[in-house]
Amino acid sequence: MLEFLPWQVENAKRLLADPERLPHALLIHGSGGTGKREFALAVAAALLCEDRQEVGACGKCQGCVWLAAGTHPDFKQVRPEAVAAREGIALADDDLSESATGSGSTTKKKPSEELKIEQIRSLESWYHQATHRGGWRVVVLYPAETLSVVSANALLKALEEPPANTLFLLASDAPERLLPTLVSRCRKFALSLPAPTQAAKWLQAQGVDQPQAWLAAAGGAPLAALALAQSGQSPCPNWAGAFMADLAQDKLVDLPGLADNLAKGPAGPWLHVLQRLSVDLGFVAAGLSARYFPGLVGHYSALVNRDRLSSLSGLTSWINQQARLATHPLSAKLFAQHCLQRFYDTLK
Repeated sequence: MLEFLPWQVENAKRLLADPERLPHALLIHGSGGTGKREFALAVAAALLCEDRQEVGACGKCQGCVWLAAGTHPDFKQVRPEAVAAREGIALADDDLSESATGSGSTTKKKPSEELKIEQIRSLESWYHQATHRGGWRVVVLYPAETLSVVSANALLKALEEPPANTLFLLASDAPERLLPTLVSRCRKFALSLPAPTQAAKWLQAQGVDQPQAWLAAAGGAPLAALALAQSGQSPCPNWAGAFMADLAQDKLVDLPGLADNLAKGPAGPWLHVLQRLSVDLGFVAAGLSARYFPGLVGHYSALVNRDRLSSLSGLTSWINQQARLATHPLSAKLFAQHCLQRFYDTLK
């Protein structure tokens, strides 16, 4: 049964109070790890339920049974091939064209991280039919920022002439990356971070120890904190703690060795850690509390002061720019060493 997360209940009540006044498209946005996808799916479940409860679906009617089985005729879930693969699902042939699936080719293509135009076009014949149950027809599309320009334009065509009884739910961590014309056709619906106490209580219910530390590492986003806690790591990666300790104690740092170790995995995770370290350093330099790794505040304080605010701000911006290169085809080790060297030089 698709249910709203505890911190989403009030938003759900507000949104579903009068379903007849819903727009044809909602852009659900907010920080990553707050459950925008889960919220969109729960909204879909509520609208397709034939015995809707005060908040959400009943989980027992024919509509709920079909939805749980992935066979509801009035529901479509649209996401990139790579996202579906990470969810443990292979996209059906009718979700992608022959060119998108690679049929007829002996070369196995890497799953796409982008929403393709074929996926949007495949919806057209579906939403021009009458609904099977005489009620709503719902499309949940995520992450919306992975729409290519041509895919976004294809979706825009549908939103400009919205089919009857059809709701498009777009979930996005980065709505600023969407075409302005597409955003203008949606009603924006923001999902904020839950209160820390509520998020910590939910994490404890999921079996997470030290929920406050995981929440801090995830910037207050409970689903991101849960994923980190289940990753088998510590709230602050060991390499990051050791790196900051060596810098604070003015020890010799083996940057090539550290870079070699980081290069064994994808660049995204360690770049994410460097981003958060730089933000924490900026906060401490400004006299504020560390946001992500409060356990490192002693090292932060030994390294920064107000005179370094400008250089730390520049470091954060620079690392953010490097994050866009996380999947580049160049040497992973040289890229890691380059980023670590810039971080080191800023603090020494």
